[in-house]
Amino acid sequence: MTKAEKKATRGANKGRRFGKTRDEVDLCWKVANGSECEHGENCKFAHDIPAYLAAKVHDLRIPDTSEISDAEPFIKTDRPVTTPHPDHPSLDLGTTCPVFTETGECRYGFKCRFLGAHIRADDTGKIALVGDEDKKARSALTANELNSVNRDIQNGLRTKKYPLPIATAYLDKLKGSDDKEEKPAPVPDGSAIVVVSEPEQNLDTTMSEPEPPTAVPSIVDELVQNQTGDSHQADDNADVPFRFREKKRLHWTGKTYLAPLTTVGNLPFRRLCVSLGADITCGEMGLANSFLAGSKEEWSLVRRHPSEKIFGVQVAGNKPANLVPTAEVIAKELVGGVDFVDVNCGCPIDLVFKQGSGSALIDAPGKLGRILVGMNKALGDIPVTVKLRTGVKEGKNTAHKLMPRVSVDWGASCLTLHGRTRQQRYTRLADWDYIRQCVAAVRAREEEEDLPSVPIFGGGDCFSAQDYYSRLEESKVDGIMVGRGALIKPWIFTEIKERREWDISARERLDLVRDYVNYGLNHFGSDTAGVNTTRRYLCEALSFQYRYVPIGLLEQLPGRINDRAPAFRGRSDLETLLSSGDSRDWIKISEMFLGPAPESWTFIPKHKSNSYESQG
Repeated sequence: MTKAEKKATRGANKGRRFGKTRDEVDLCWKVANGSECEHGENCKFAHDIPAYLAAKVHDLRIPDTSEISDAEPFIKTDRPVTTPHPDHPSLDLGTTCPVFTETGECRYGFKCRFLGAHIRADDTGKIALVGDEDKKARSALTANELNSVNRDIQNGLRTKKYPLPIATAYLDKLKGSDDKEEKPAPVPDGSAIVVVSEPEQNLDTTMSEPEPPTAVPSIVDELVQNQTGDSHQADDNADVPFRFREKKRLHWTGKTYLAPLTTVGNLPFRRLCVSLGADITCGEMGLANSFLAGSKEEWSLVRRHPSEKIFGVQVAGNKPANLVPTAEVIAKELVGGVDFVDVNCGCPIDLVFKQGSGSALIDAPGKLGRILVGMNKALGDIPVTVKLRTGVKEGKNTAHKLMPRVSVDWGASCLTLHGRTRQQRYTRLADWDYIRQCVAAVRAREEEEDLPSVPIFGGGDCFSAQDYYSRLEESKVDGIMVGRGALIKPWIFTEIKERREWDISARERLDLVRDYVNYGLNHFGSDTAGVNTTRRYLCEALSFQYRYVPIGLLEQLPGRINDRAPAFRGRSDLETLLSSGDSRDWIKISEMFLGPAPESWTFIPKHKSNSYESQG
């Protein structure tokens, strides 16, 4: 390898790859759902259902946790006998499909790994799929995921033919200012379609010099005045704009807030936290350039379950030319599916920071102001919220100067402050005294301007109900965003709601694992690929949850998030297994509910200390 290639392979998590595991015979999706394939014999997938069923591996069955023992080997040998299909022994007529149970139909058809739950034989003896019409009607509002962006929209973004009139009008107003960013250019044929000439993010580029902490250019001051002043006139290029004071006010005081969490903060995990008491949820951080490129993976991050009563989308970008158009697309395509859009000004990782995104925006207030004003225009009445850190460099906190401008001048409807600098990452304890100073600075500015208060959330090291309420009182925040605490013990939201510390048993924790599996299969799929994607993300979740030390084993209460307990034996073999830091044990737990992992499937943990190689 060249020197550059060797450098690119250095560092943590560079070798984590997770490919899809497929069936030995790959059945056509149309045929699997009982439809005709328009490609006929030219289709590259199999169409012979009997041949597929003959090669299909045995149906799975998710056991009730009462069937799992507290001692090794955990899975009881006297489990109920399965009911095989007389003509197809691989089909278990006694199993239950989590997708069919929740929605009344299984969109994976014959490819489902729980197929025996939704088939019957017709008059000729041929196997056919069944559905429950009553359950389908009831589940339309309670189970079907929201915010699905179709392929036509993604193609329009990818080919740069998606119309963005509000973003174009706003970015045109910035011409002549000190902003040197690229602006959308019209299509050469003179049509009304707009092309956003924004290159894909190159995360390997070095960081340019940050903008000096100067005032926002006069053009943005003028736009702010147009938004907040008494005049409410439409310009020649856009509809009547919303003034900041006309935005929906967020009444979030006293609500619990699950932080946006990359990789592990997926829809099944958020759904689990909602069932345990989380009021506000936010999707994983998405990159503005990837949204504008029509990335299928990026747009999947905005999916929302109906149980998420207050849901937001978090975006990261480095300039108005990518964040403002992204906001406009979100406002147009996710109507009624998003309650707020959060701008990430806190991500500390190098690849994001060096692009000028995430926490790099803290040191570029002029650029941040232009971004927030433009996003407010593009989003209409959808509120814009901002998540920040205390500063970039350790010992140089700047949030107390920036936060009043973010809320009062640039129209943020909620502020969240993580009590560490970018340089600190997650080392040392969060500075809650400084969070209190920042809250006081914002409140003083609001009082000076005679404006209503916006909710301010703090964050950092919250790991118990005692932590939550003591920091809530001391820092004067309206609420606390919980991140790592929820990853280690998702039931922290129940503790907060009930103002108690929950000495959760191993069996209760296993019940939550089973719930996660059901939520994962509904989201990722009940076919072979979906089962093993669920397995992968369950292992990711267990890579945090194993760090929980049962309250019954602690010498002092409450537990603290940065404590590292010595090796211990749990109160049962099952509790010891759930506390294992060996990734092989996480796979063993997944196999309790998802069956044996295929030989071709592998899980690479984030940390080498959890890997098979380091302990083999």
